[in-house]
Amino acid sequence: MTTPATIRPPATIPAATPRKIRPPDPAAVARVVAVALAEDLAGGDPTSEGLFGPDATCEMSLLQKEPGVVCGLPIVAAVFAALDSRVVVAATCADGDHIAAVPAELARIGGPMRAVLAGERTALNLLARLSGIATLAAQCVAELDGTGVVLLDTRKTTAGLRELEKYAVRCGGASNHRFNLGEALLVKDNHLRLAGGVAAAVARLHEAQSRLRLEVEAETLDDVRAALEAGVNRILLDNMTVDQLREAVALCHGMTDGAVETEASGGITLANLRQVGETGVDYISIGALTHSPKALDVSLEVAQ
Repeated sequence: MTTPATIRPPATIPAATPRKIRPPDPAAVARVVAVALAEDLAGGDPTSEGLFGPDATCEMSLLQKEPGVVCGLPIVAAVFAALDSRVVVAATCADGDHIAAVPAELARIGGPMRAVLAGERTALNLLARLSGIATLAAQCVAELDGTGVVLLDTRKTTAGLRELEKYAVRCGGASNHRFNLGEALLVKDNHLRLAGGVAAAVARLHEAQSRLRLEVEAETLDDVRAALEAGVNRILLDNMTVDQLREAVALCHGMTDGAVETEASGGITLANLRQVGETGVDYISIGALTHSPKALDVSLEVAQ
């Protein structure tokens, strides 16, 4: 392992206003950590066990090597705690911090060599992915600054990692859409085709007398009109052009005085995000936040 010639202390870019980030469910963290470690240590770690005795210790430096938003330090601590309670993770920054000057030390990790080396890859995998999600979310939030639009994620998450990935979205300053199918009524394209259209689907759900909020996907302005006439809480404007989005927002304001919320989704990237945000929609949801982030470059190296 190599150590960079210069390790800078964390340089944080403070948020405009302090915010408290809701942590992930501890049970979900424990489950993910257990599965990940079981996968990596199915045959033990004969390399480390052959090289080092049970009492050998080390001190390592957890580094972030490219600018971005930190996310996953408590999960890193959970990985090592699951292997050996004697491993100490002393963080020098917090999840949600924006690190600009790199390489930067995020934490010092010390304890039994076998445990530290056995948990290294699992800890780095989770930290890199979650930090990548948080960084992409932060970039999108910055692009929408001043528009008043709320940025949302989707359920396009990695199987088994939804709780952690949605936590990463929050660390990046964005908000969460549904965690699961039971949190809200969302009538998508296949629902509409199978149920016979917007009016029929909404009528059937109203008959069910669910107390959940009702959102309907609309692909055309006619769909928007049908959803407004049927009575919904929010309309998901799917794959519409910027001009169509403006017209859809105007329809919602004209027919309901803005009481029905609008959410743009589909085909939205950093390149056109600002344009979409300026159409007047209330929300923008982007699946790429969790299904296509670039993992942040992090490493664990012998402390000097």
